[in-house]
Formats: sequence, structure tokens, C-alpha cells
Amino acid sequence: MQPKLDPQSHKQSTVDLARVQSAALIIIAFAVVLFLLVQARFMLVSLATAIVLFSLTSAVIDFIARQRLGPFRVPDVVASIAALVLIAAALMAASGFMLTQINNVLITTVSFAEQAPTAVASLFGFMGEGTEAAILSALQSFDVGSYARTLAGRASDVTQAAVLVILFVGFLFAERIWFDIKLVNLIGDPQRAARVSKIISSIIWRVNYYLWVKTVVSALTGLMTYALAVTFDIELAVAIGLITFMLNFLPNVGSIIATALIALIAHVQFHDPATTIVIVSIAGVIQFINGNIIDPMMMGRALRLSSFGIILSLAFWGAVWGIPGMFLSVPIMVMLLVVCSHVPALRPIAILLSREGLPEEETALYRSPDRQRQPHGAAR
Repeated sequence: MQPKLDPQSHKQSTVDLARVQSAALIIIAFAVVLFLLVQARFMLVSLATAIVLFSLTSAVIDFIARQRLGPFRVPDVVASIAALVLIAAALMAASGFMLTQINNVLITTVSFAEQAPTAVASLFGFMGEGTEAAILSALQSFDVGSYARTLAGRASDVTQAAVLVILFVGFLFAERIWFDIKLVNLIGDPQRAARVSKIISSIIWRVNYYLWVKTVVSALTGLMTYALAVTFDIELAVAIGLITFMLNFLPNVGSIIATALIALIAHVQFHDPATTIVIVSIAGVIQFINGNIIDPMMMGRALRLSSFGIILSLAFWGAVWGIPGMFLSVPIMVMLLVVCSHVPALRPIAILLSREGLPEEETALYRSPDRQRQPHGAAR
């Protein structure tokens, strides 16, 4: 006589099987998406950069389009074309300037190639002669010339990326005119479309605010570091200031790398520990004041991101897209935070990404920066 099947057990086993299948599908989908992100890295990085530039300039275009010249209003098309021309000119000028600085860095690196291993190994002299000799032998095994040639070959990608970004921005400007109509037709509900439009506006505002604050603070840090390099007559002063400016867009680790870089260059050039310590101390003070006092004061509560989440985002996008992914990691995290805050099923992710574990409600997402700096319960 066959035993009777328990309906409850059969139902539970079916549910467990469905969960296993769903988990397997999620893992497979994540692997496929990750593969596509890596394979299409160049195009996706260029597209993400174009979207960031488009978000930065769209508000400026709207402002220009609202201006009047007597009885005439500036057409939106004219404002978009003017913005595209300015972006194209700025990107091409920036790429040319970067290529020039990369060439100067490569020339100086090759000239320092012989003395750099000895100078770096001397830093470990307090650990004993054996350790210093081992480090010197390891450093001398690196072929600096081959790395320099590889970097010079990759430098041409900067111009190609700039051209691709310009093309993407141009098409985004062309599409922005019909975006609201497309959004309503795509969703089918004007109220839901308006809510999605507000979420997109919130993402644009937050990313723009973060980038403007970071640009101001990074520019100030880069100029002060450049002045420090000029004061001590350090070679590659312009390149050091530019690299410091760019590295300060990398949260938490960028300032450490920039300080270590100027310390290495100073030690290789002067071979004087006292001078190196003075330079590193001043550079550290500059980074501390700008990164821990001025930056949080200007940023306020506009970006309530978890520090641990920022590090994870930095590591993930750095592994997927390399250095460009590290620069884009925080804007991508801001986008995820805002989207997850408005989707009930994804709100736990927003809680993990937020600093205090309390992502702001929808009404708080559209406040001005000054009002977001106010603590909870403050007078409105």
C-alpha cells in the first residue's frame, strides 16, 4: 500500500523549488550583466560620462532658454547647440592638455627610472640591510620602459573617448525635447509619469550638486598642491596638481594616493628625508582641511551615503570599469539610492546605502541644499 502524500509537504517542496529556481536565475542574470558590463566597458563608460555631462548642462540650458532678448526668447535648440559646442571644445581641450601632461610624466618617469628604485628602497633601511636589498632587487626587476610604452599607447583612448562622449551628448540633447512625451506614452499614466520625472530630476539634482561641490573642493586642493610643488621646486608641478585634482574625485582613497604620490616624487628628486617629511606634512594638512572640513561643510546633507557603501561601490566599479568606473562609482550610487528609496521592494537596499539607515522620504528629496543641511525638527 503506497503512503499518502501530504498536500502541505508537497506545497512546501514546490515553494522551495521555485525559490531555488529564482535564485539560480538571479545569479545567471547577474553573471550575464557583469559579463556585458566588462565587454562593453569602453562604450558604457563613455555613455555614463555623457549622461553625467548632460545632467550637468541640462539645467543651464533650461536657464538660458528662459532668458529673453527684448521681445524674443532664446530658442531651446539654440541653447542646446551652444551647450554642445562648449562641451565639445572643453572636452577636446581637456584631452589635449591631458595628453601633454601624460607625455611629460612619461619622459620624467623614464629619466627617474634608474634612481627611483634606490630612493624607494632606502625608505625601508630601518628594517635592515637584507630587507632593503630585497626591495631594491624587486624594484629593479620592473621594466619601467615597457610600462611607459603601454601607457603611451593607452593615452590615445582619451581622444577616442572624448569624441564618443561628444556624440552621445549631442544625441541626448536632441532627445530631451521629446523626453516628457515619450515618458508619458511609455508608462501610460500621466501621474506615474510625473512621479518618475520627479525622481529623475532628483537624481540629476543630487548628482549635479555632488559634482559641483567635488569640482570646487578638488580644484582648490589641486591648486594648493600645485603651489606647494612650485614652492619646493618639485618637477612635474602642473601634472601633480592635475593628478591631485582628479584623484580627489575618488572618495576616501584618492587623497591618500595623491599624498603618497607627491611624497614619492619629492623623495626621488631630493633624496632628503627631512624635506620629504615637510612636503608630505603640508600636503596632508591640505588634504585634511579640504576633505574633512570644507567638503562636508559644502556637501551638507545633500548626499547621505554610507561610507562602507562608497568603498564597496568604489571597489566594484573599479574592478568592472577600471579607473573610470571608480570616478563614476559615487554618481551611480546616488542614482541607486534615490531609485531604491522610491521602490518599496528595494527600500532595504536604500537603507543599507544611506548613512544613518534612514533614506529620506519623497518630499525631502527635492529640498534645496540649505534646507537639507537643517537637522530634523528644525524650523522650516
